[in-house]
This record gives sequence, structure tokens and C-alpha cells, in this order.
Amino acid sequence: MNITGQCHCGAISFTALIDPNKIIACHCTDCQTFSGAPYRAVAPTAVENVKLTGTPKHYIKTAESGNKRAQGFCGECGTNLYATEPDTPKVLGLRLGCVNERAQLAPTIQIWGNSAMPWLKTLHNVPHHQTGATSPLV
Repeated sequence: MNITGQCHCGAISFTALIDPNKIIACHCTDCQTFSGAPYRAVAPTAVENVKLTGTPKHYIKTAESGNKRAQGFCGECGTNLYATEPDTPKVLGLRLGCVNERAQLAPTIQIWGNSAMPWLKTLHNVPHHQTGATSPLV
């Protein structure tokens, strides 16, 4: 499937060829922290399948295992774009939040379930508004 995407400010954009049957929802604590959300959805694809316009910045994260991952993001607006191997990138894990076709890309696997927020299973019971609503907390 061909996809397009961009950071929030538009300084970086991309086109990519992905397999829509390989979308990952990652519940690891790093993904929670990087995304500011309870999980992050990712579309992995070979580096040669992605064409970037603009120059992302990189932050190298070292996991407890010692494994290193380069986190690509827009240096202007901070949008998370992808993660990859820091030395010789082979696969980019494109972040679905910046993919235009994200509504068509449901995850097919979940990983790091031991870190998943327990309330995700009950989210369907929480009131749902089609547009913004006045928050009871403000």
C-alpha cells in the first residue's frame, strides 16, 4: 500500500510503500513516553521504500538490553516520524500518527502487552463525543 505523511508543521513529508498487514501497536514504556500516549502504532517498511523530503533530527535511545534505536523526529515541531537502526538503517518503523491513511491501518499485532495500560480494555465504555467536548476537569 502506498502511503503519505508529514510532520505537524509540514517541514518534513514522506511517501512510502508498506504492508498494511504488518501494523504494530507497541505498549512498551518507551513508546508511551515518546508518544505521550498509552501506546504507539507503527508501520514497518524497508528504508528503500521511503522517500523523505526534509531532514529529520535523531535521538539515539539505548534500551535496558543495550539495543540502540534512532528516533527520527521533526526538529521544528517535534513530531515523531519513525525509529530505525542508528548505524545502518534497514527498516523504518513509521509512526502512524503522521500517516495520512492511518484510519485504514488497524494494528494486526500488539507487543509489550505487559506494559499496556489496563484501562484500554474498558475504553469503549467511556462517553464518546464526535467533536470536542467541554472537559469536566477544566
